[in-house]
Amino acid sequence: MTSVRDEETGQGQAAVPVPVQGGQGQGSGSRRPGDEPGAGVVTAFGRQLKLLRIRAGLERPEFGKRVGYSPETVASIEQGRRIPQAGFIEKADEVLGVGGVLNALKEEVGKAHYPAFFRDAARLEADAQELFLYAMQAVPGLLQTEEYTRALLAMRRPLLDEATIEQRVAARLSRQEVFGSWPSPLTSFVIEEAVLHKPFGGAEVLRGVLENILLVGHKRNVEIQVMPNDREDNAGVDGPFTLITPKKGDQIAYLEVQGRSILVTDRDEVRAISARYGIIRSQALAPRESLGFVEKVLGEL
Repeated sequence: MTSVRDEETGQGQAAVPVPVQGGQGQGSGSRRPGDEPGAGVVTAFGRQLKLLRIRAGLERPEFGKRVGYSPETVASIEQGRRIPQAGFIEKADEVLGVGGVLNALKEEVGKAHYPAFFRDAARLEADAQELFLYAMQAVPGLLQTEEYTRALLAMRRPLLDEATIEQRVAARLSRQEVFGSWPSPLTSFVIEEAVLHKPFGGAEVLRGVLENILLVGHKRNVEIQVMPNDREDNAGVDGPFTLITPKKGDQIAYLEVQGRSILVTDRDEVRAISARYGIIRSQALAPRESLGFVEKVLGEL
């Protein structure tokens, strides 16, 4: 397993932490695609696109007009400086009439949207049969709205450039497609009450994300619980984490803090974190009571 973040590692199979930029599932710094793993496929895609465009006899301005992007953006993609969105790839494949040659790279190119430290977790998350998340700093990415995500990324220090922000927003929102798959993973969230009051991006942005929590919380495969501020006992004092159970394989824990992340695979460690999550759930409000609590917070905005 690849380790990319916080906390002490366990024994046996546990991953070894490797420092990288990033945090809270957001990434940090102002890296461009060429600075991270995954840049190879982006560069290869750009070269392939340029070759196919020239073979089709299209100058950049004309090609850009047909796909709906500026010549400058097309140049950035061809030079591997910008990661193309799925919509661009599909349109380019159609305009160039290459019968799926570019579309075949869409999945691999899409992975490059994620910051390096989160790619292994994103891959596991997409193939999970169970996801258990404990959040105490921000609304989990799977529950975020576009405006909330953009507000979080805009607050990063050092600042992210606009292209990176847009890439990260698209990547995070694409993760939510897991709720539309079938069978969808059994998903459980425990969110600290304080998170529900943090007005990241302003009151309207907070209102939107609370409404989204209620919307997702009514899905049959999702349970959302709130940990009230007045609880005298809270087993989550060590920090946030995610438990991922793949369709094939053992449960894994994912931890994040301050630019470091780690995938924990040691069975004893994962078992301890899983037990902790069970205790946290027992200490939080029940799912139906929690949705009522979120409605109350929303009504007070």
